[in-house]
Amino acid sequence: QVQLVESGGGLVQAGDSLRLSCAASGRTFSIGAMGWFRQAPGKEREFVAGSNWSGGSTSYGDSVQGRCTISRDNAKKTLSLQMNSLKPEDTAVYYCAARDNIALTTLSRSYTWWGQGTQVTVSS
Repeated sequence: QVQLVESGGGLVQAGDSLRLSCAASGRTFSIGAMGWFRQAPGKEREFVAGSNWSGGSTSYGDSVQGRCTISRDNAKKTLSLQMNSLKPEDTAVYYCAARDNIALTTLSRSYTWWGQGTQVTVSS
């Protein structure tokens, strides 16, 4: 089993930056690709950013393209999401996810392990 724990969420103002982190533990040798998703109240879970196993291939959702950077440190078993120029519409619970396939995917159903989420609230 793999456990994922997110941190770094909080209340910020529009235009601010925030860095989310995800720490993996357990059977981390099973982890391949990882990603960040978010879910706002009344909305479906949305792909934010993803990375293949090596970090050499990344992908971003249209709504955050150019404002976010995903990175991972396999030695430290961590995944990070740097978010800049935050907007009120970025307000959501952000989830870290991992799968046992090394290939990157934007599909939430393809991820096996999920964290509990961290709340990000952006005020205008």
